[in-house]
Amino acid sequence: MSTPCPSPDDSLLSVQQARELLLRLPAPSLETRVVPLHEALQRVLGADLIAPFDVPAHDNAAMDGYALRAAELRTDGPTRLRVAGSGLAGHAFTAELPPRAAVRIMTGAVLPPACDTVVPQELCRAADGEVEIPPRAVPAGANVRRRGEDLCAGRAALPAGRLLRAADLGLAASLGVGELAVRRRLRVAFLSSGDELRSIGQRLDPGSIYDSNRHTLRAMLARLGCEPLDLGLVPDDPARIESALLRGAEQADVIISSGGVGVGDADHLGRTLARLGDVAFRHVAMRPGRPLACGVLRHGPTHPVLIGLPGNPVAVMVTFYMLVRDLLLRFMGAQAQPLALLPVLAAQDFRKRPGRTEFQRACLERGPDGRLQARSTGNQGSGVLHSMSQADGLVVLRHEQGDVAAGQTVDFLPFDGLV
Repeated sequence: MSTPCPSPDDSLLSVQQARELLLRLPAPSLETRVVPLHEALQRVLGADLIAPFDVPAHDNAAMDGYALRAAELRTDGPTRLRVAGSGLAGHAFTAELPPRAAVRIMTGAVLPPACDTVVPQELCRAADGEVEIPPRAVPAGANVRRRGEDLCAGRAALPAGRLLRAADLGLAASLGVGELAVRRRLRVAFLSSGDELRSIGQRLDPGSIYDSNRHTLRAMLARLGCEPLDLGLVPDDPARIESALLRGAEQADVIISSGGVGVGDADHLGRTLARLGDVAFRHVAMRPGRPLACGVLRHGPTHPVLIGLPGNPVAVMVTFYMLVRDLLLRFMGAQAQPLALLPVLAAQDFRKRPGRTEFQRACLERGPDGRLQARSTGNQGSGVLHSMSQADGLVVLRHEQGDVAAGQTVDFLPFDGLV
């Protein structure tokens, strides 16, 4: 039985149209399993984490100082209060506080029941068992963290679909939670195709090159939180390509290939996909990354989505982050995490032809006025991988946009935290 897939259209799609088609591809069903906190980083939370108690659990001091009743502070002159004791984090002041008295208190200590305000110690003068506080030093209720102001018991501390970060694991630990229900990692098989490719350690013949795309793909998939499955190098042979894709279909939820998606005599990936499955699209109006095949294989236990990326290394990275990343996050069950674009100034002219979206590698620098501006790394050839290492990110020139003059505002996608 054929897996539902968007209707194929070999005409040139805009980046937005390609994204919309990707959103219609069928997502795999990923079961939920319980793992210890140290294994939960970059996993997708499978169920809401409910706070078992209020955070903070008690009213407490937000800084070092003196806890007191605000009603006892004078406004016409200094207030003198007897220091009845002290409260430390983990060692609360539990005695009954007499009138006209204060408690020396440290940050995080439980606020004594009779007190409602903390005056910072630097505003006070202490001597002979008393503390003197100037008039109008602080308003009532100042410098107190209220019970439940961070989290309320019974409410979600972390929502299902959260791609877990280090702070999330610390939050779970602060709630006394040592295990989390997470979704199984999305299994993504990947391969590189091309007779010219060699693995690291092999001898380079005339015209051959080392394969970098599999190493780039593995790193990007691992960074995203997927489980990468390496299908290896595959020559430009239809039977070998078909065999690799069928092998991937038995193991993976998604298959990503690089190379062989053009229209040349040796570009077999697109034709193989059309034979084995349903094609969603073959070309996208973007640079780099124009040849890009996508569809669903009618094989394997999950009928995996196949994404055929271009062979050029820069195009592999750009198409992954601009199109494939959001698809994989959706398949992982993660909440939408749109890429943040920064408005910056163009430090130079950028040449651009309307009718396609372009992603140009650039470095950020501070202009004379202190504002951020983007400067091209130079050669924008899709095989110049060194420029991706040099760049701070991508200048995004939109589909309908034309040439950009120096000083105009452009959108910039920073690599920091992405790659």
